[in-house]
Amino acid sequence: MNPAERLQALRERLEQALTPEQLEIIDDSHKHAGHASAQGGGHYVISLVSPQFTGKGLVERHRLVYAAVDDLMKNGEVHALSIDAKTPAEKTS
Repeated sequence: MNPAERLQALRERLEQALTPEQLEIIDDSHKHAGHASAQGGGHYVISLVSPQFTGKGLVERHRLVYAAVDDLMKNGEVHALSIDAKTPAEKTS
């Protein structure tokens, strides 16, 4: 998968699983070029606002995000995520 396809796959999975009101994905892979652990998998910064996070703590929110992109993590397309997950009520705070 090329970087654009990877980014699209991430977006599709997150939108399908979490129906976010806002979603921003930044490809940060260039900052990790040459790292032995990266080996072709992308590094992404994900910021999203979803009603599905309501009533859930930080760890549970992150688990939902990781579950949505699990196949991309397991097949090596995505190496690392930095996640900012908020509820609609938190987006304005």
